[in-house]
Amino acid sequence: MHIDVLTLFPEMFSGVMGSSILKKAQDKNKFTYDLVNFRDYSQHKHQKVDDYPYGGGAGMVLAPQPIFDAVEAVKSKRTTQPRIILMCPQGETYTQKKAEELAEEDHLILICGHYEGFDERIRSHVASDEISIGDYVLTGGELGAMVVMDSVIRLLPDVLGNEESAPQDSFSTGLLEHPHYTRPANFRGMEVPEVLLSGDHAKIEAWRKRQALERTYERRKDLLLKKNLSADLQCLLNELQNEKK
Repeated sequence: MHIDVLTLFPEMFSGVMGSSILKKAQDKNKFTYDLVNFRDYSQHKHQKVDDYPYGGGAGMVLAPQPIFDAVEAVKSKRTTQPRIILMCPQGETYTQKKAEELAEEDHLILICGHYEGFDERIRSHVASDEISIGDYVLTGGELGAMVVMDSVIRLLPDVLGNEESAPQDSFSTGLLEHPHYTRPANFRGMEVPEVLLSGDHAKIEAWRKRQALERTYERRKDLLLKKNLSADLQCLLNELQNEKK
């Protein structure tokens, strides 16, 4: 995978991209990325990238010319057809399902917005996707782009140390993840559930399944409405609902 990020503040990415799993993934050549300052593509004599909105109103709007030219430039360097993503509050809410979808692509272009937003012609003639990481507004799209990059890159083959980790993540299964414990078995009087020490893998799996369902039921009932439960999970859910009455 190759990722191009169009941003006015490329320096914001150095800490995130140079740390932890993302750095290890780069060291293993699992992906490449370029930070493109689209101000460099401005044809304005002072390299302006924004202008006043037609019809009046507060704030400034990102102009089409620098972004159109920057996208065309990065596309010309590769033979793959990219997914071109606007980071903006008006986009679809980002989910693990979307991350899994994007992880199948060869080339992503992430465009980080600023000011009051994008000229509409960027939306209609450049972008293939618009993504919001939540129902709130940030100063710019850079933090959202980092979230997308992190969530996608960790799904690439051989990036995580344990290949079973990603499929079992919260949201990947449609449920929140079950509780985890590690050594010591007794910490300040707080003990690890006995079933996890039993060595009985069938019982452990059943416990984890129930715990994941119970945690989802208590914290995110909305996720259960979106998931087609298997017969055994539906039976467990019925038990939980009866217990909570």
